[in-house]
Amino acid sequence: MSRGDGRRPDQLRPLTIEPDYLENPHGSALITQGKTIVLCTAMIQEDIPRWLRNSGRGWMTAEYSLLPASTGDRVEREAARGKQQGRTVEIQRLIGRAIRGVVDFQALGERTMWLDCDVLQADGGTRCAAICGAYVAGMRALARFGLSRAFRDSVAAVSVGVVGGTPMLDLNYEEDSSADTDMNVVMTGDGRLIEVQATAERDPFARETLDELLELAAAGIAEIGSRQAEAVARDLP
Repeated sequence: MSRGDGRRPDQLRPLTIEPDYLENPHGSALITQGKTIVLCTAMIQEDIPRWLRNSGRGWMTAEYSLLPASTGDRVEREAARGKQQGRTVEIQRLIGRAIRGVVDFQALGERTMWLDCDVLQADGGTRCAAICGAYVAGMRALARFGLSRAFRDSVAAVSVGVVGGTPMLDLNYEEDSSADTDMNVVMTGDGRLIEVQATAERDPFARETLDELLELAAAGIAEIGSRQAEAVARDLP
């Protein structure tokens, strides 16, 4: 079955990760996945939350936002509303959980790593792209400080789903909006699961479908992981 953009059901969208896209952050990455574009930055602060002080452990937190022109209709800045939307809070918590799943906080020491993910253009899979880009940005920042060991493994995420009865990898917006089942999968580089978010948008799905989608996601994440490794290994400026 061919998709609207010509891809096979098991094929990722064209993917590029450009490390050190910005000069000021300690680490940054511009990730482009199909038409979805997310800018991720990482900053390391020599401070930790009060409840962690004198523990010898660090912390990591993430923030996420859709920029006003990232979708077809202008997205109002959440600062103008005076509060974050529930979707924003849910996504940035997911990004934080995903990255914290591979962080050795003892090796990080009493420091905080801030990961900021801003969606420049959205066409599905923004939370997954943000996780993939945030890992690269974070790893580049840690490398600058000689703290690379603070990441025990890599982490990546991808969307999968059932569209028109066919399991598919890396859904764009059109596919996601019409999916019978959609799922976001977060995995470590050695294949362990950090999070699985699965929803039956219409009829409930069978366990066999879940297993098939997880296998599809694992193959996609392995490919994404190789792109991340290339970006992480690029010489620091």
